[in-house]
Amino acid sequence: MNATCPVHIDTLIEAGDWESEEVLEAIAQEAITAAFATSDLSVIDNTEVSLVFTDDVHIQELNKMWRQKDKPTNVLSFPGDDSEEPPFGPLLGDIIIAKETVKREAEELGIPFKHHIIHLIVHGTLHLFGYDHQIEEEAEEMEAEERLILASLQIPDPYKDEPLKADK
Repeated sequence: MNATCPVHIDTLIEAGDWESEEVLEAIAQEAITAAFATSDLSVIDNTEVSLVFTDDVHIQELNKMWRQKDKPTNVLSFPGDDSEEPPFGPLLGDIIIAKETVKREAEELGIPFKHHIIHLIVHGTLHLFGYDHQIEEEAEEMEAEERLILASLQIPDPYKDEPLKADK
C-alpha cells in the first residue's frame, strides 16, 4: 500500500503475456486510488484487494464455474467479505482480468490498452462495493461513477459511443 492508495494491492500474473507485476500494480494503484478519491468508498484499515492477471482460457473456466457462461470475459469480480454495508474489509475481494479479451476490446474500441485496463480495474472495484449493472437504473449509476473516476484520470468516456460489455 502506498501513501495515497487506501488498500493493499496483491498482484499476481497467473497466465498470459502481461507487463511485469510492478507495472501492473502501479496501474492498479492509479485506478483504485482514483476510485477512492472520486467515489464514496470506504474500507477498514489494512484492507487488501487481489488482482489476478490471466488469459482467456482461465477466465473462461471461472466464468463458466461461477456465472454459468462458457465464454471468456474481460473482468470478473469476487467480493471477499459478506458485508453489505461500509466500511468494507479486511478482504475487499478479487478482480481477475483476461489479457486477450482486453487487448482485443481495446483495439476494437480504438483506445489505449492501459486506459482499458484502468477502466476494468475501476469497474471491478465498484463491483466489490456492491455496484452492479444487471438492471438499467443500476447500470446507469455504475457507469456514471466510472465516468467520473476515469475523467479524474483524463481518460475519455468509455461509454460515449458504445456501452462496454464488461462482466456481463
